[in-house]
Amino acid sequence: MASNDDLQRARSSLAEAELARRPSDRYLAAHLAALRVVAIVLTYRAPTTTGRSTGGPRPTGRPRSTGRPRNAWRMLAEVAPELAEWAAFFAATEGKRDAIRAGATSIVSAREADDMVRDATAFLRLVERAVGFSGVRDGAVRVVPPAMDAASR
Repeated sequence: MASNDDLQRARSSLAEAELARRPSDRYLAAHLAALRVVAIVLTYRAPTTTGRSTGGPRPTGRPRSTGRPRNAWRMLAEVAPELAEWAAFFAATEGKRDAIRAGATSIVSAREADDMVRDATAFLRLVERAVGFSGVRDGAVRVVPPAMDAASR
């Protein structure tokens, strides 16, 4: 089961994002929070050492390692298809995140940073319900990320 520590790390990143003064810092902290939420999902849904997903965590509480790095967003879409649109949404933000980390701090506006914080918060709440922090385990919850929803209108 995803631990309270995993949940606390995601919430701490969100709190850091909300308190950050610079938009680039808010954006990065919110993106990190979303990645930490992915870790919670992968703890529940990633394949076990036998290669089959049991719908629950591995005995170690961590996903199986294949020895090569994998993109967290692709893994999320594979193990939790109902979250594939969220995975695509956050994967599309990686380029901007990487640019900020490389020093291009002015490429994100305050609005974009605030949107990222809001979206990461919504993602955390969705996953909390889906994986059991509110009593629902492995629920098939399908909520479209805000930017994806607006694009489809």
